[in-house]
Amino acid sequence: MSFAISGKTAIVTGAANGVGLAIARHFVREGANVVFADMDDAKLSDECGEEAAREDAIRTFSGDLRQKLTIANLLSATIDAFEKVDILVNASRQVALSDPLDPDHDAVETLLNQNLITALRVSQMVARRMIKQGEDQPEGPLGSIINLSSIAARRTHPELLGYSVSAAALDQMTRSMAVALAPQRIRVNAVAFGSVLSASLKGALKEHKEYRDDIVQGTPLHRIAKAGEVSDAVQYLASDASSFVTGQVITVDGGRTLIDSVSAPAH
Repeated sequence: MSFAISGKTAIVTGAANGVGLAIARHFVREGANVVFADMDDAKLSDECGEEAAREDAIRTFSGDLRQKLTIANLLSATIDAFEKVDILVNASRQVALSDPLDPDHDAVETLLNQNLITALRVSQMVARRMIKQGEDQPEGPLGSIINLSSIAARRTHPELLGYSVSAAALDQMTRSMAVALAPQRIRVNAVAFGSVLSASLKGALKEHKEYRDDIVQGTPLHRIAKAGEVSDAVQYLASDASSFVTGQVITVDGGRTLIDSVSAPAH
């Protein structure tokens, strides 16, 4: 089986920064057509504007994907540019602190909307398009959906209640959608990762230098992952190499979930 994704069309949400940006750029290097989607128009322009201007394989889309009309517009823009969609990577996610003892704090609801409901709604709309594309294709895979989750779904931290709950819900949504879409020849999987050297983590490490030692000491491979290491796992799930893999949450954390918790939050 081939790990190739050349010629395929992918939508990557949360593509203006961090792991989402790394995945989108990795896909372009691997020969895919990629729509970089994010609600931060300025950041998207800064990171991808010049590339989009000179690369036929790149398009950018800015908008709030918590709105159904925005999701419809994203899909329309993708079809207008590349005539199809083969891969969806739900990389848009939010990390925020929440107080588990404060019933008036809305972080849990906010994170469920951002990290679960948005991914679900985008997946539903893209899956319907994949099914329509396959009406004249009686055999073979029709698409792959990959959700970016977190090891926080299986670990606890006092200030990450909302984030942990939303990640756990996303994992279960992945499994449920995998079963629902399997008869339609669409695979749904997730990549759950721990600490990755993204811009947000680099900022946190500058502010809390002790986090680095906590993370490294709490990781059997004794280092922090590079964003490209998550991108490789996502490519595997997007490619035909994983043609018989669905409903799985692949963990990319250097073994961190295998040992006792560390004090630094899982990003």
